[in-house]
Amino acid sequence: MRLSLQVQYAICASFDLAYSGQGEPIQIRAIADRQAIPQRYLEQIFVRLRRAGLIDSKRGPGGGYRLARPAGEITLCEIVEAVEGPLTGSLEMSAPKEGTSENRPEFLWGELAGRFSDVLGETTLDALCRQAARANLPGGREDAPMYFI
Repeated sequence: MRLSLQVQYAICASFDLAYSGQGEPIQIRAIADRQAIPQRYLEQIFVRLRRAGLIDSKRGPGGGYRLARPAGEITLCEIVEAVEGPLTGSLEMSAPKEGTSENRPEFLWGELAGRFSDVLGETTLDALCRQAARANLPGGREDAPMYFI
């Protein structure tokens, strides 16, 4: 099973908002640079994530994108479905066009799809952030201004 490039980018960008954003808006250019995603492509993905209520945007100076809900409430399943549509249809395994056999384990495909869906539904952005922190992945807001008194 493979996730489309668009889904991979959506997960990476959502993770970036959770890990680096810390609740503050981040400009799409910064996300695109950090995650090595073409900015125009990321803009298209963000339209879908915004429609799904996973992210929101702020215009003007200091604007950008941020998560619409806490990272612990957003699952990878929601991100995948925002980009690709319902998982139930996209995870179905199709029978081969040639060589049907009554000895094939057709029951297996639905079970595998269900397990994959369960894992995505149980994995939150917050869990990914905790894993990233344990792996010492650089984080924080590099573009945040520093104030000295």
